Amino acid sequence: MQITRSSINTVKGPADWFTGDVYIDAVAAAPPPSRVSANLVHFMPGARTHWHRHPLSQTVFVTEGVGLCQRRGGPVEVIRPGDRVLFEADEEHWHGAAPNRLMVHLAINEADADHDVVHWLTPVTDEEYAAAPATD
Repeated sequence: MQITRSSINTVKGPADWFTGDVYIDAVAAAPPPSRVSANLVHFMPGARTHWHRHPLSQTVFVTEGVGLCQRRGGPVEVIRPGDRVLFEADEEHWHGAAPNRLMVHLAINEADADHDVVHWLTPVTDEEYAAAPATD
């Protein structure tokens, strides 16, 4: 058994991964041979990831607020607390907060054999983001 005391450091999400203000708390990073990691990600209103994909899929579990997500070529979907979203392996997608609400989710990922967890792509444009349905 290993206990890590609440010395979690919140880090600001880098601008080459996110648009807007995003803050990340590492929740779990199991030692090898496990390849699972989990992060609690806080998106301020309007903040979002860039387009990206995960070699072995990603699950996000919304814990607070109202968010948006989209897979490439699909509609923008509204997500709320308790919603669980599975992005399939190598499915290009983005996720983030609604324009007028913050959103927090737990992101669960598994690294592949090369230790890759995510491949970052281009920013989500304002036009792509604006295609979201109303969240009121």
